[in-house]
Amino acid sequence: MPNKSRSPSDILRTTFKIPNRYKVPMTSEKRVAVIGAGASGLTAIKCCLDEGVTPVCFEKTDHIGGLWHYTNDPQDGQACVMKSTVINTSKEMMCYSDFPIPREFPVFMHNKYVLRYFNLYAENFNLTQHINFQTEVVSIKQNKNFKDNGCWDVKTRDLKTGQTQEETYDGVLVCTGHHADKNVPKFPGLDSFKGEIVHSHDYKTLTGYEDKRIVVIGIGNSGGDAAVELSRVAKQVFLSTRKGSWIVNRIDSYGQPVDMVRTTQFMFWLKKNIIPEAVITKIIEAKLNQRFDHATYSLKPDFPPLAAHPTVNDDLPNRIISGNVIIKPDVKRFTESAVEFDDGTTEDDIDVVFLATGYIFGFPFLDKSVLEVKENRVHLYKWMFPPDLEHDTLAVIGCIQPLGAIMPISEQQCRLYARVLKGKVKLPPPDVKWQDIKEKVTDMAKHYVKSQRHTIQVNYVDFMNELAILNGNCPNLVRLFFKDPRLAMNCFFGPCTPYQYRLQGPGRWRGARQCILTQWERTLYPLKTRPVKNPPRESQALFFLFFLIIVGVFTITVHLLFMR
Repeated sequence: MPNKSRSPSDILRTTFKIPNRYKVPMTSEKRVAVIGAGASGLTAIKCCLDEGVTPVCFEKTDHIGGLWHYTNDPQDGQACVMKSTVINTSKEMMCYSDFPIPREFPVFMHNKYVLRYFNLYAENFNLTQHINFQTEVVSIKQNKNFKDNGCWDVKTRDLKTGQTQEETYDGVLVCTGHHADKNVPKFPGLDSFKGEIVHSHDYKTLTGYEDKRIVVIGIGNSGGDAAVELSRVAKQVFLSTRKGSWIVNRIDSYGQPVDMVRTTQFMFWLKKNIIPEAVITKIIEAKLNQRFDHATYSLKPDFPPLAAHPTVNDDLPNRIISGNVIIKPDVKRFTESAVEFDDGTTEDDIDVVFLATGYIFGFPFLDKSVLEVKENRVHLYKWMFPPDLEHDTLAVIGCIQPLGAIMPISEQQCRLYARVLKGKVKLPPPDVKWQDIKEKVTDMAKHYVKSQRHTIQVNYVDFMNELAILNGNCPNLVRLFFKDPRLAMNCFFGPCTPYQYRLQGPGRWRGARQCILTQWERTLYPLKTRPVKNPPRESQALFFLFFLIIVGVFTITVHLLFMR
């Protein structure tokens, strides 16, 4: 049970030998402007410090955490979670690679725990001293001598005093995310609707929606969460979806976190080298329909599960089968009090239209000659670097939509950027960068249905390995097998947790091995709240591991013998 005499940060520092106070030389020949102090901005500050670069962070609000800092008073251009939001990735998969989330925290954390973790991270590594709160970035322009020095002129405004200031920096890290301005589609007749129209950005609690008839438009994660939550107090909720969606549960077989079970180096290797994509698609579809038949529930889309970003929702099928949520097709038009759908049906006496229609991201403080966003499409090398700059001193961090956790990817991007800035990693010339960008765009068009939602998609394991190879910290599991077979087997067959990218190369952390070997213990710890007479037998887990090893050896043998 939790040790009540010590704080989570104290336990972390003692267990994994994390320094009590993070100290680096404060004198540096290079300064980097970090825009935003959310999940990406915090790790950007730390990664700069790790390489001896001085970060100067500008945060528009008076707090860290970005959209994970809940507030009842959302501001335009500033994303914020709903009060009830629970993160869709498990804690071991979403943590920063050298700072595990306390074992006492839930496996899938409510937003208050996510924010607590960010505060622990900032406190332990002394990050807040580098942040200028309530400071807005007005413009970022190339210095007049950019071709020679690669520097940037950053103009900021103090929101408390209104005073502006401009300084020159050796580099810039844009960490503002992609949940920015509200995307409000134009539906016929919407302007004439007399009821309430609310975007998911502005929705926070259930108050005021009791006994209402509500139409939710959009079945992404926000739309699904809102429909489920509103259906507990509303008279009726209608969930309108143009294409349908595959619904993924956070919990896999035997109650294990789905991302820890499915996101492994072994699974990635099988998909890439052995099992055809069509076979994988059929397996996933069968697995999803085993929980509930998507066609029966009017949710089945016309595309396979891997062709769109999934909707993660544990409760939606229960709300549908109980009649609290009714699935409807796309909206055709509105009247003053009704909604007509594409199938010709009409729902009258609608009180609220809830727009879960996503966001439009952009970088208004950057000149379009440096970086331009069109319909949520942006051209960046490794989803970071503008490809045509003479110097790779500006990067965008976390502007991705991963099939997995975003925090570790943002951290890996920042680790790469800091080493590029210091001259320790050399990026290829523009033509090679553009080739990489075009390949990613082509691959995305091949695998995903065309949508404004599918413009920045990445696969977690694939992209983490790609960044780590470029940076020099991708784990060599073959070499590791001969040196530490137990650890190698855990890395290959077990969850691809961020600690793997601290085992070797630059930024190596001595606590990574222990974190990997104890990751399931930390995952299950918060569930052990009551003694049970017959705890789960370890033999089941050992058998499963043995089975995976046999399958792995077999597939590798087949690949070597017959598929060279």
